[in-house]
Amino acid sequence: MTIWIASLLSVSAVSLVSLVGVMALTVRQDRVQRITLYLVSFAAGGLFGDALIHLLPESFARNGPSLSDSLLVIAGILIFFVLEKVLRWRHCHVPVSDRHVHPVVAINLVSDALHNFIDGALIGASYLVSLPIGVTTTVAVILHEIPQEIGDTGVLAHGGLPIRRVILFNFLSGLVAVLGTILVLAVGPYFGNLVQAMLPVTAGGFLYIAGSDLVPELHHEERLSSSIAQFGLILLGVGIMALLTLLE
Repeated sequence: MTIWIASLLSVSAVSLVSLVGVMALTVRQDRVQRITLYLVSFAAGGLFGDALIHLLPESFARNGPSLSDSLLVIAGILIFFVLEKVLRWRHCHVPVSDRHVHPVVAINLVSDALHNFIDGALIGASYLVSLPIGVTTTVAVILHEIPQEIGDTGVLAHGGLPIRRVILFNFLSGLVAVLGTILVLAVGPYFGNLVQAMLPVTAGGFLYIAGSDLVPELHHEERLSSSIAQFGLILLGVGIMALLTLLE
């Protein structure tokens, strides 16, 4: 019961992050873009930290370093690569601009819903492993969701949807994460090996998102002061994940 309560509270918090993007519509575009780039830096550090400080060490501690775990990390990277290719799923962290083209609204909604479902499943699986791992994975997902939701909201608004529908569709898409969590919590206890395998797969997915989607966004800004700030925020994200080891 504790796992269910903690998981549902965590995934509810992740779902509510969808409203952050709506609030960003009230802020000037240039200011949103600057803030978002810093949030992306913070998120990249959080994802790298969770994958390399929590998920992989936990997997190795349970199973011992093995070829299978290494292959599962690679599988996680390839799964997210295929999702991007097949669904044209892009983690759009920067608002609409001339040099940053977004997918069409319909594809964005479908891919965002799938993305949220996977996030929910990963949160549920992490809590089935342990409460501390569930907490750190939730933090990493939230750090990643904030800049993503700002980008997704910009796509929907740019696509001509009225603000009420932007709020509704974003919120409904966020709720899909709850379904992912419930599904994993319901069937996870019967597939213990599958849940264990999701640790390195999740780590691979986080490494792919941080390295393939987030870090390249940061290179759009070339000013030295901004680059130093980005580097500092990446370190801050990693540092928070390191501090969260105190929970374990």
